[in-house]
Amino acid sequence: MNAVTIVVGAICILLIAYRLYGTFMAAKILKLEEMDAAKETPAHELEDGKDYVPTNKWVTFGHHFAAIAAAGPLVGPILAAQFGYLPGLIWLLVGAVIGGAVHDAVVLFASMRKNGQSLSEVAKEELGPVAAFCTGLAMLFIITITMAGLSMVVLHALEHNPWGVFSVGITIPIAMGVGIYHRITGNLKGATIVGFILIMVGILLGPSIQGTAFGDFLTLDASTLAIILPIYAFFAAALPVWLLLAPRDYLSTFMKIGVFGALIVGVFYVNPKVQFPAVISDFINGGGPIVAGPVWPFISITIACGAISGFHAFVGSGTTPKMINRWKDIKPVAFGAMLVECLVALMALIAAVSLQPGDYFAINSSPEAFAALGMDTVHLKDLAAEVGMDLEGRTGGAVTLAVGMTYIFTKLPWFANLASYFYQFVILFEAVFILTAIDSGTRVARYLIQDFFGDLYKPLKRTDWLPGNIFASALACFVWGYLLYSGDISSIWALFGVSNQLMASIGLIIGATIVLKIADKRWYVLTCLIPLAYLYVTVNVAGYWMVKNVYLNPASNSYSMLNGILSIVMIILGLVIMITAIKKWIELWKVPQAELAKEFGV
Repeated sequence: MNAVTIVVGAICILLIAYRLYGTFMAAKILKLEEMDAAKETPAHELEDGKDYVPTNKWVTFGHHFAAIAAAGPLVGPILAAQFGYLPGLIWLLVGAVIGGAVHDAVVLFASMRKNGQSLSEVAKEELGPVAAFCTGLAMLFIITITMAGLSMVVLHALEHNPWGVFSVGITIPIAMGVGIYHRITGNLKGATIVGFILIMVGILLGPSIQGTAFGDFLTLDASTLAIILPIYAFFAAALPVWLLLAPRDYLSTFMKIGVFGALIVGVFYVNPKVQFPAVISDFINGGGPIVAGPVWPFISITIACGAISGFHAFVGSGTTPKMINRWKDIKPVAFGAMLVECLVALMALIAAVSLQPGDYFAINSSPEAFAALGMDTVHLKDLAAEVGMDLEGRTGGAVTLAVGMTYIFTKLPWFANLASYFYQFVILFEAVFILTAIDSGTRVARYLIQDFFGDLYKPLKRTDWLPGNIFASALACFVWGYLLYSGDISSIWALFGVSNQLMASIGLIIGATIVLKIADKRWYVLTCLIPLAYLYVTVNVAGYWMVKNVYLNPASNSYSMLNGILSIVMIILGLVIMITAIKKWIELWKVPQAELAKEFGV
């Protein structure tokens, strides 16, 4: 099979889903046209020129998409390619249409009905204080684990890679310089041009440092990087947002759009052959070198972003609900952005399965695990020579994406001799996006810690209190840094996947409660209950499997009492929220539907 066949078929499915199912959700379930006629959005009702700002729907779409589409849709599909191309392809399309797009739309709608409040505050009003406490605690766990999972990807991409460390590291002072320049002059165009040129210069200068004393200084092992990343995140979370986080977000958005636009064009031009079989039967029942568990439930845990992701709930109940201009903009902003993210994830999957299986497993497995597979590499030595980097044993997905994209683009005549530069650019592109997510995520974790523990010590709730900011930032970085230092990609990414999909389950629980209140027909609640039932069972089966076979199994290489305890706590939190929700649903079911729709509708 050729890649273009998959891309064209997927685009058609996503367009049809947006036109039909998206319209059904907007018109019949959420009744957005009626909402526009009856009520202003929070952006208009609470407009303050700072947080609540009515924004053009395409500008809001750009913001929302950039926020939700970080490293997840790049890494998950690549790791899941272990099972073959078909399981990941099916889950991406079905999960995005039936689950992810619905989840993102109902969470955004639920937050907007509560004036743009966070999901924990929405849970408090819809399900009560117990569910709100559990939701807030679960959100704190999930954002912390997310930081460790994303950082693991950067870790193996930059390990023993001085060129990559230099190119990524130089973006920090560049971003700060752009932030300072823009703040002083207000000249965004000039700051953008200078920032982008300097980043390109950093990539071009990369080869010159290799073999020098400075290059040796930047040749870092995984343990050292696992210490440096949390330290960097501490300063990123504590510094003013305009100094590092905002300019890094801004510059990385241009790279993301450009790289994936080029990849789509490249796939259509080159039309690479899919080298993987539809299903790799040896690993369907578990025992794979990358994902230890069986294809179900782990295909739906390994691939979160791109199909359905609880991390989107942080965005859908954060900045986006305060920007929506009209209620009907929920369809393109939430439902539409999720389907576009699915396409990004599909392109990452294609980049992985366009490699020879032996090359793929050599990159994503330890040397010992790859030797046990009895496979041979095909093009890996040539690719390693072209990019000037040892590629074996670089687990985490980032290197696989860079190699896959480089392999595709070197088929183009004008890229044939630029493999090393293109490879390092993709590494930079991924690392900058992940560091952007780490910047934002650590700051969100800081806010959650201050809000959660501020009930015990009131001054901690003040975001302008420097000691509280330092304490919360340090605590957040220490916790996810410890997970990063002590884990590996198979254990950390599975822990991230379970926690992330638990968050998605919570989002669907709240969405189902809202739909049950406002829908004209009771069966409309199935739009949330069907993906919820699948996801909740999947999360619990995966969590139990990881606890039993990995985290609390002394014979496992990824044995971790901490990860086991975190998994158990999250499963218990999810169970409490589910039981609370079911009780609420029973109460609502006893109320006549017409009365419910009249009381809670538009």
